[in-house]
Amino acid sequence: MSNLLNISSSPHVRDKSSTRSIMWDVIFALIPTSIFGIYNFGIRAAVLIAVCIATCLLSEYIWQKCMKLPLTVNDGSAVLTGLLLALNLTFPIWMAILGSIFAIIIVKQLFGGLGQNFMNPALGARCFLMVSFAGQMTSFAHDGITGATPLAIIKAGSRSDSIQKILASGDGKTQEATSLLKMFIGSTGGTIGETCAIALLIGAAYLLIRKIISWRIPVCYIAVFAIFILLFGGRGFDLTYLAAELCGGGLLLGAFFMATDYVTSPITPKGQIIFGVLLGLLTGVFRVFGASAEGVSYAIIICNLLVPLIERVTIPVPFGKEGIKDGK
Repeated sequence: MSNLLNISSSPHVRDKSSTRSIMWDVIFALIPTSIFGIYNFGIRAAVLIAVCIATCLLSEYIWQKCMKLPLTVNDGSAVLTGLLLALNLTFPIWMAILGSIFAIIIVKQLFGGLGQNFMNPALGARCFLMVSFAGQMTSFAHDGITGATPLAIIKAGSRSDSIQKILASGDGKTQEATSLLKMFIGSTGGTIGETCAIALLIGAAYLLIRKIISWRIPVCYIAVFAIFILLFGGRGFDLTYLAAELCGGGLLLGAFFMATDYVTSPITPKGQIIFGVLLGLLTGVFRVFGASAEGVSYAIIICNLLVPLIERVTIPVPFGKEGIKDGK
């Protein structure tokens, strides 16, 4: 009888996944993007990635040693934070070091470490750098030439011309920067990790196949953003313009790799859908009506702050219960 009846405490359903395995799966999924970023921007990109990862690891180690906390540098979270931050940055190196320290100490450790941070550490650091050093953070270069990103060029012409007209009337640099094919394969200006759409989609497919992330957040995010652009982008049903908005900037990187962060996104299925819808709406508002051509980072951080409220209103009713009535 004892072999048939086994009484134990919860959880009764277990999974082989761990924090370490999940973090390294996401890191592995970012390898195509990282490799292409190094190919696109040269050895400086490799140095920037290495510096961000090393600074994040060192910052976490020193903080936990000084605070006499358990060491967690082996769980992969600091490595992932450093890699994501590097993929969201451009040069110089000192700015990357400052951002890495801010991500680990201010956003992550001061709030209790992994699982307690209220926003994505890499995005928190990026927004901190955007506010503090706007000039450097919006100065992008490709092949040694500094210039505007495709999104900036598209936004500059959004009130009067279509992308086709920009391509036809612009100079050589404009044609190269706004070429949809080049935006898809990544040979344009921007941050290290946002230029190559195909590399990001390969990594996203890996995460979806491995079931590391759910489809709900990225699909709802991208779909709502696409609808918003078609309705309010001022181009009508211009699929070329829509494709350029989807491939340009940090939308794909944010949708698949940062909005899906376990700690700062809802865990309920309905909450994930609401989260994705809000992300799409906010990103659309920032890009179409805002002063900047981008808006993914701020949209994700704002929605990170709304996660507790989203989960509160979408938490499933316990089995056999009709819900709370009249506050009882």
